Amino acid sequence: MALRHAVLAALLDGEASGYELAKTFDLGVANFWYAQPQQLYAELTRLEKDGLISGREIVQDNRPNKRVFRVTDTGLAELDDFAAASAKPSFVRDDLMVKVRTVDHVDPATLIARLAERAAFAQAKVDLFERMLRTMRGDLPEDDFLRDGERIGPYLTCLRGLAFERGNRDWCHTTIATLRAREAARARR
Repeated sequence: MALRHAVLAALLDGEASGYELAKTFDLGVANFWYAQPQQLYAELTRLEKDGLISGREIVQDNRPNKRVFRVTDTGLAELDDFAAASAKPSFVRDDLMVKVRTVDHVDPATLIARLAERAAFAQAKVDLFERMLRTMRGDLPEDDFLRDGERIGPYLTCLRGLAFERGNRDWCHTTIATLRAREAARARR
């Protein structure tokens, strides 16, 4: 997947400025595709040049004017082609995993601290995803929303982000408990 597809998908919710797109990425897209704001602005320029999005300027009083973008029919066709293509399996690149792999040769207390930080970060993301899901479905029970909701793509990706972060949090807690139990067993010997 290229950044272009993630940007096009983020713009399916309607017109957005570069700033609004960066906020959308930070909240709803970063769980599966990370991009820095300057990458997003550069991609918007390329997408507009390629005719996949169109931009228009909005004149604002007491603020600088802003440009907002929307997906064109050509952009929708690009997303259709993208959705039809086989998806590549994902893989994990995580420096914390490499650090844990070294646990038999380094001070476990340091790793426990890093794991606790990651668990706290994951919990914050879990809380965020749960709030986002509640906001998206409103008063509807989840099953009803998934069956009848107008736009469920963002909801489904948010569910995956929630499961991912719960998995991260739980793995960190299990790993911390394992390392502490091993240390306690060694201390008793």
